Order: sequence, then structure tokens, then C-alpha cells
Amino acid sequence: MSDLVVSLPSDPGLREAVGDIDGVDFCAWDLDGPAPRDEFDIVVPPYWGGARPLAHLSEVEARLVQWQSIGYNGVAKHLPEGLALANAATVHEGSTAELALGLALAAQRGIPQFVRDSDVQRWQLRSLPSLADRRVLLIGYGGVSKAIEARLAGFEVEITRLARTARREENLAGDTVEVRGFDSLHECLADAEIVMLAVPLTDGTRGLLDGAALAALPDGALIVNVARGPVVDTDALVAELQSGRLRAALDVTDPEPLPAGHPLWKAPNVLITPHVGGDSSAMLPRMSALIRRQIGHLQRGEAPENLVLGTWG
Repeated sequence: MSDLVVSLPSDPGLREAVGDIDGVDFCAWDLDGPAPRDEFDIVVPPYWGGARPLAHLSEVEARLVQWQSIGYNGVAKHLPEGLALANAATVHEGSTAELALGLALAAQRGIPQFVRDSDVQRWQLRSLPSLADRRVLLIGYGGVSKAIEARLAGFEVEITRLARTARREENLAGDTVEVRGFDSLHECLADAEIVMLAVPLTDGTRGLLDGAALAALPDGALIVNVARGPVVDTDALVAELQSGRLRAALDVTDPEPLPAGHPLWKAPNVLITPHVGGDSSAMLPRMSALIRRQIGHLQRGEAPENLVLGTWG
């Protein structure tokens, strides 16, 4: 049996983390120039750089593209037709959930303002909302939302789950929970004090929180977005923030990167991080473990995990 050919980004960190594997020939390729081979079993594009470089795969034969993000919106536009692509489920859920929880805690407990006070050596007491006893709405109930739910377990919150399809599903604790459908969106929003968005960006979720949906939220509600920026109507959100009625903590924005001078930067009651949810020290070991598993699947003649686009076999 011939060796599998696997391309990894030229940055040596991932190559070192994956290590040597019997029966695998590794090569470096960033999809930004001539390919070092004509045929690949697995191509791992760089984490940064977007989907456009995937068009270079039309010049080679490849069996599987292993994407390094969970989200893959925009990928199909550049991926050669029929080519199998796996996303990075199992890699980013924990880190993204950590950030979602951190953003919620920071916004609830006034951390941004306390940091500003500290910068000017000002001691100013404030009474702030807790996370405890809040009604939290999780929009999307995939891996990230389940990881958020698990991390909220000790915070004494009341959780409602919402996804495209109503169902009953097992959470990470092994409990079977109710997931309501998007047809209940406005009803669920009206009862939510904190909304955490962790849905993929699709035609069905683009603009999901539009002006009417935001208007359904009670005064003072907090929106935490670790999904994709276009899930929320930015103009409608800015209007709600500028009025002082709603609050937001955003790891993703629309547009992104958020340009200097955009009204979101100066809107009151908003905390913004630059799309860093999955980019933590947990990424490299989890990404390398996924690549090693995918290699094992192919070596054993099995279908790879996490297939989201294209066909296999």
C-alpha cells in the first residue's frame, strides 16, 4: 500500500504537533502557489486566509480537505465541485464556549467599565446584574451551544434551547432536554435576559436577529454573538444599542474585520473581541488530534469524520 500524502500549512507548529506517522508522507503547502504534488489524500489549508485559496485545488487531485474552522460559510463558492470537505468539529467548541461565558460575565458584571476606571485610578462602586438567576436563551444547539450549556451548569441560570428544528436531544451531561424550533423565536426572545448565538451562517440564519426579533427582547437584554456577524442585523443592533435599550458582547461582527469609524465601536453597552473564540492554546493539540484521526480513518479504509461538503467514496 502506498503512503498517504498529506499537506499541512508551512507554519511548522501544526506539523510538529501532528508528528510522524507510519505510512504518511507530509508536505508543506499554503495553497498560495504551485502545489508540491499532483495528488493528495488530505489537504489542510491554513487557518487564516479565508476560502478563496481553495480554488487552487482544481489544479490537483485531492480526496479530502480538512478545514480548520467549524464554520464553513463561503467555502462552497471556491471549493471545486464534489470535493469532500470536513470541518473542525471537536476542535473549537471548548474555547468558543469559554469566550461566550467570559463575554457574558464581563458584560453582566461591568468589567469593561471597571478596567476603564482602573486606567484613571478611579474607585466607583456600581450595582450590576448577576449571571445567576438569569434566563438564558441558546440559539443553535450544536457543539458550541452544548459546550456553553455545560459551562453554565454551575451558574444557576434557567436555560432555553432553540434551533432550526424542534426536538428532544441529549446534552453533554447525558440529560435529554427540549430544543424548541425557530418558529418559536420571537416568543423565546421575549422571555430572554441573555441571548447566546452559536448557529452556523446559512440562508436560514442570515439576519435571524433582525429589527423585529431585537424588538421582541425585553429592555436591558444582553446579546452574546460567537456565531457569525451576519446572523444579526448590524444596523438594527446599532439602533438598539444607541437607544440604550439593549446590550451586546460580540466576538463576530458584520462587516468583519470591523473598520475604524464604524458606529458599533462607539455604541454604548457593547463589548467587542476580534473573532478569537476558537483561537486559543487548546486549538493546536485538538486540531492535530483530529488530523491524526482522519489519517487513521483513511488508512483503515473508513470514511472521514465531520464531512460537511462534497461526497466520499
